[in-house]
Amino acid sequence: MEKHKEKEVYKIQNKLYPCSTSITMDFIGGKWKTVILYYLKDGCKRYNELRKEMPMVTERTLSIQLKQLEADGVIKREVHTLKPPLKVEYALTDFGKTLIPLLEMVAQWGRTVAKEKAEIIKVS
Repeated sequence: MEKHKEKEVYKIQNKLYPCSTSITMDFIGGKWKTVILYYLKDGCKRYNELRKEMPMVTERTLSIQLKQLEADGVIKREVHTLKPPLKVEYALTDFGKTLIPLLEMVAQWGRTVAKEKAEIIKVS
């Protein structure tokens, strides 16, 4: 008779994950999170700069995704109030910067697929 083998699960902040891939996808999954992180990998950006980089994302979706990334500790939001107008910048945290190699690999894979399968369309 075969013994029942215990399966390990991961627990982070009271959330259970069946595998390490599910941990990664919880932090960067969704249509826009990885894109946001990719645009922040080279330094901080203001909200409107991110909007210009991603013209197809709605303001509501961008705002929600930024809040989730901030709550997960992947990005930080810094508000500058010394001089009007109010200036808000987003940047990767040290924890978020650990994703840069993954983001670059995901982008490279996408470029390879784009060369083979995509039609390039210019948007303003």
